[in-house]
Amino acid sequence: MDETVEIKRIIVDDNNELFNKNGMFSKEFSSDYRQIRYFTLLIVQMAPPEIKEINLLEQQVSELIKNAVKHGNKNDINKKVKVWYKFETDYAQLIVEDEGEGFKNLEKWNDFNTKRTECFLKQDFENMAQFVSFRTDKSDDNDGGNALFAAVEYWNGGVVFNKKKNCVAVKKSFPKKRHGAKIE
Repeated sequence: MDETVEIKRIIVDDNNELFNKNGMFSKEFSSDYRQIRYFTLLIVQMAPPEIKEINLLEQQVSELIKNAVKHGNKNDINKKVKVWYKFETDYAQLIVEDEGEGFKNLEKWNDFNTKRTECFLKQDFENMAQFVSFRTDKSDDNDGGNALFAAVEYWNGGVVFNKKKNCVAVKKSFPKKRHGAKIE
């Protein structure tokens, strides 16, 4: 393997530019798991039609809200999820904050993802079987880290947590188009 591949990681940085809320819209929701789809649609409806990945965007926004409700606020209807968002034709940016104790296993997840990616890059599928699903003692049957694996790939502008790890900021850049041609 000649080319160098950057292994994507989730970082912790309270001062990261992705936490700048200037010019962003905001919404606050109760932690009602049954309403996640509705909450997602309230946010994504603001995305411009030029964003061709609207279904992927919707899925990613839904996962962020679902993680805040389920893992952060433990489905406590009395706890709130706050979302700040901004959509332009060339990017989407969100900040999602819950009232939970934070993602305590973030460093373990980063290490797991690094080993998983290295196995994939080396085509070491025998050892990769150990890295199919990231689980902790608090995981249920539906948890496995798959949403985070997808998030670090989708949000190409970064995935950043605050120091408490109960607030995540993400950004996705979309290629600009001019006269039908892709400009990068």
